Amino acid sequence: MIKTFSITDIGRKRKLNQDYVYTSEMAVGHLPNLFLVADGMGGHKAGDYASRCAIETIVEYASNCEDESVVGTLEKAIHRANDVIREKSEADEALNGMGTTLVAATINADNIMCVANVGDSRLYVINNKEIKQITRDHSYVEEMVRMGEIKREQARTHPDKNIITRALGVEEKLDVDFFNVRLDPGDIVLLCSDGLTNMIEDEEIRMILQGQRDLVEKAESLVDAANDNGGKDNIAVVLVDPYGDNR
Repeated sequence: MIKTFSITDIGRKRKLNQDYVYTSEMAVGHLPNLFLVADGMGGHKAGDYASRCAIETIVEYASNCEDESVVGTLEKAIHRANDVIREKSEADEALNGMGTTLVAATINADNIMCVANVGDSRLYVINNKEIKQITRDHSYVEEMVRMGEIKREQARTHPDKNIITRALGVEEKLDVDFFNVRLDPGDIVLLCSDGLTNMIEDEEIRMILQGQRDLVEKAESLVDAANDNGGKDNIAVVLVDPYGDNR
């Protein structure tokens, strides 16, 4: 039995929370369940609007989608959200230029997880041995790492680390990355915004998750650690225990 817990926090520096999350342990249309994190960008309240609009559009579209394919449903829903954000951005000057990252996951009865992402919000699979980032950041700094221009350790503190190369609502054509992952007993799935990963090293995330008893304590401890380390951005955390055994 899948168990989940989600939380967002404004952090220590921002005046507005532009992160938005959604979890459903029950089916959403043909999707067996659905977990989403969006991190909005844009001035004033535009980023907040973009992240909420993306998630609400995806949930509504997936709920009514006739495509029985998981990837097909997710891809169509994400592209629909991209179109809606662009339309609203063009119609309202106050929302012009808004966009949002997105990471999405759904897990079938065989514990195969389908993951989709756009931007630099991430999904990890974590157990008592390792933490593995499943998604790939769509960011300027990540491209530099892949090209060998800078080292992985330098990426965390690079001045351009917040420049993302893909986001919903920015361009008419949108590329979405998809991943399939088999989940084993003891695995925990973490979806999060960069407000968490910019403040905490991956191994520290793993240690925090292993050190707390239930999902609520695990999630709250991650947020506390990010804030203790500066809390420079909004923080979004969705934890999913696919087997329900990490109490």
